[in-house]
Amino acid sequence: MLTLAYEGTAYNGWQVQPNGITVQQCVESAVTKLTGETTRVLCAGRTDSGVHALGQVASFQTASEISAERIRHGLQQFLPDDITVVRSQQVADEFHATFSAIRKRYRYLIWDAPVIPPALRHHAYRARQSLELQPMQEAIPALLGTHDFRCFETNYPNKATSVRTILDAVIERKPGPEIWKSSESWIPLDAKPHEDPEYPLIVFEVEADGFLYNMVRTIVGTLLQIGNSQRPACYLTDVIRSMDRSTAGSTAPAHGLYLVHVDYPGELMTATDETTAN
Repeated sequence: MLTLAYEGTAYNGWQVQPNGITVQQCVESAVTKLTGETTRVLCAGRTDSGVHALGQVASFQTASEISAERIRHGLQQFLPDDITVVRSQQVADEFHATFSAIRKRYRYLIWDAPVIPPALRHHAYRARQSLELQPMQEAIPALLGTHDFRCFETNYPNKATSVRTILDAVIERKPGPEIWKSSESWIPLDAKPHEDPEYPLIVFEVEADGFLYNMVRTIVGTLLQIGNSQRPACYLTDVIRSMDRSTAGSTAPAHGLYLVHVDYPGELMTATDETTAN
């Protein structure tokens, strides 16, 4: 089992495809160079083009006797700098990165100040106007629990069922990264009033037992409509009840999305040989 972090900007998503380089392609190539074996590397979530990962989980089977510690270090020397092996560990034979997952957590970053540091342009979605956080927070409880979320799914149906259980969801403001800040405020003098100039970063996190295609990004698109006063806070409830994709907001851009963490049953995590990145 590998825990991977990557910047998705340069990749056509995770899954191997003929029209561009993908994360899976790079990882499988590194495995072949290290072990001499050609094998399929499975993943917890097939991230789209431009989506990032902090805790993507991948798995593959190998007859190699290279230790888990050497697997991590060995693979890294064959990977580009924007893909990092955070951890490598041995797991139970029946472990499957995709089908064994029981929970996933995603994060979406929104920057709503009128000026964004250039270094963040591929890492947070820049909203074109200041957003009101309170109605977005008031809408969040509607997501919790077990629902048919087909209203947030692109090209329904993609799965046997569109019923999912959202276990946790939160949206809050965070201060802008100080390391890129060059003035007292992210708000220029000629800009329209901002809700909280020192907190221009809105962070949405959601955890569920599974997600539908573009589900998180469409939830964000709907929250953006609420935040810019196009819709009331109660609208999120109406969208879910409608089970109609046309009632939800647009799909938010990929570059604000991060796969944060994936959980698995403890009995499959027989980490007898484990190492973490420094």
